[in-house]
Amino acid sequence: MASSPPLSSSSSSPSRRRTSPPLHSALLREDFDQVLESEVFVDVNRLRKYARHGIPDEIRGEVWKFLLGVEKPDRSNELTQRRARSESYREIDKENVETSKRVRGEVNRYLLRTKKENMLDPHSSPAIFEAVICAYLNCNNNIEYSPVLVQVCAPFVITMKSEFDVYSCFERLLNTLYEPGLDASTNKRVAQFLSYFRTLLPELYNYFEDEELDISEWASSWLRFLLAKELPTANVLGLWDVYFSLPDFIDFHPFVCLAILQHLKDSLEDLEQSEIRSMLLRLPRMNISRIVSQAHNIRSEIQARYGSASGVRV
Repeated sequence: MASSPPLSSSSSSPSRRRTSPPLHSALLREDFDQVLESEVFVDVNRLRKYARHGIPDEIRGEVWKFLLGVEKPDRSNELTQRRARSESYREIDKENVETSKRVRGEVNRYLLRTKKENMLDPHSSPAIFEAVICAYLNCNNNIEYSPVLVQVCAPFVITMKSEFDVYSCFERLLNTLYEPGLDASTNKRVAQFLSYFRTLLPELYNYFEDEELDISEWASSWLRFLLAKELPTANVLGLWDVYFSLPDFIDFHPFVCLAILQHLKDSLEDLEQSEIRSMLLRLPRMNISRIVSQAHNIRSEIQARYGSASGVRV
């Protein structure tokens, strides 16, 4: 299994002697560095503000840990807390022969599908996936293995330098996605999403019905796992930058899904059933900033139409 690198108070930043990046990117990185380099207290509110515009690849993992609450803003006990998390993870049982076999198979398929993106080491990453997912399932016996766990785990394997950090962030997100009340209301959430879909995009909704498309099939997956399965990896990373910066990303997510449908409307209406299904289950790369901006507009429109009813978790 891949070993975790030594503990450090923060992830080391890459050298700045690089090809000159765009001015906006350089300024954004400088903003993040000013916050992350604080030796006493990390201003997470500032990190949230900056993250909404995207996080530089080199420091995404470090920022995500603060946004998810894995790392604490007060750095007075940072090394002690990291050591405790590392020890806690080391003590978790990671053995599960059947699950490991299934994870390994899904990781191999994921690596093959994302080969062109070249974001994961095909030699070391499978062992990290196996250990992290098995550890989580062994600690949460009420949750069954699903291939989507590999897609949800992948962004953390890509961005984190230590295996126990991968686990901590993966655990934090899954605990949110599998929140008991949220899990029990899945059908209600899908029904409400489809109601908004029918209202905002009636022509596309009717076209899907004419093509006899099983709307609930893809809608359930879209809503449940933050598009980890459907979006290209680079888009997932950019979208999650925004999500982790928001206090209500679970509530905001359905409006992003509606914005994606609106963005793809013309293309989808040119396709037949099987082609529509393929596109919805494997979305093309898109401009996430524009999608998020449109999602804010859609949420405002929903609030104007439905009033306080739109405040319920979708």
